[in-house]
Amino acid sequence: MIDVLLADYRNPVHAEAVVGLLDTYARDPAGGGTALAPEVLARLPDALASRPQAFSVLAYDGEQAVGLVNCIEGFSTFACRPLVNVHDVVVLSSHRGQRVAQRMFALVESEARARGACKLTLEVLSGNRSALNAYEREGFAGFQLDPAYGQALFLQKKL
Repeated sequence: MIDVLLADYRNPVHAEAVVGLLDTYARDPAGGGTALAPEVLARLPDALASRPQAFSVLAYDGEQAVGLVNCIEGFSTFACRPLVNVHDVVVLSSHRGQRVAQRMFALVESEARARGACKLTLEVLSGNRSALNAYEREGFAGFQLDPAYGQALFLQKKL
């Protein structure tokens, strides 16, 4: 049976699960294929705990952490309300296809609604078909305002 819960970044068991699952994702080709730096692993739980706009959902199969969703609250100026960006989604390969992400997204949505959020957002690589299918099942769709201008693109500029 899969249990889902909001992570407590100050709880050592939860902190270890957050960094362990995130590092597993980072090592996967879909996450960039490179392990997280030791200083990131060491600092991440405290850094997240210091940000009230951050929250994470963990999924456990018994004592084993098998899933993670990291979220960061932003703000929609058009709605004048918070929004929640789903920043990382991780499900161990041993538990994929078992609707673990669906269970975690239910709690993410509940927490977002409790925070008064107007929407959930996320980014996904266009070649990650299984993730795209999972997100579409959860109601996510491409973003556009006026179809004449096309869909939004996610861009970055590293600093």
